[in-house]
Amino acid sequence: MTETLLGPGPGLDADDYKRALDADGYRRALAVHAAGVVVITARSGGVPVGLTATSFSSVSLDPPLVSFYVDQSSTTWPSLREADHFAVNVLASDQADLAARFARKGVDRFAEPTRWRPGPLGAPLLEDVSAHLICLPYERVGVGDHVLVVGLVTQAEVRGPGRPLLYHQGRFGRFIAHP
Repeated sequence: MTETLLGPGPGLDADDYKRALDADGYRRALAVHAAGVVVITARSGGVPVGLTATSFSSVSLDPPLVSFYVDQSSTTWPSLREADHFAVNVLASDQADLAARFARKGVDRFAEPTRWRPGPLGAPLLEDVSAHLICLPYERVGVGDHVLVVGLVTQAEVRGPGRPLLYHQGRFGRFIAHP
């Protein structure tokens, strides 16, 4: 799998980048968008690795593709990039502590109290999540300071119709259905 690096969009020049919104303004604007929360896990060199992502999305039905973004400076990305497959663990509304654990640096994310088991191809599957998707790397594209990772879904296990964990305005929260 090769990583493609994208340059500036067609027709953009240096003056256009001067017009780009500053990072703080950008963060404030995106904070009002609620996002689902997943933990991406894999086994690299026999060692389990994982990270929290709020940029998860479906891409295509045929073939079944999903995507997420990871910061190029992530300390987990080099190991995750080397894995031959990965799992997407869709978190349930009561798993904010798990999401926070996999977002932290310098901790053993797979130690207690994290509960997990090896999946059918070896990637760690977190316990009590809403769903697991087993994916093969399909495409990687460098975009800005992140890498877009696209995976081909080879297996899915839905654990139940539970409520999702959401990320909104810098905090984890729960979905409440409109009456």
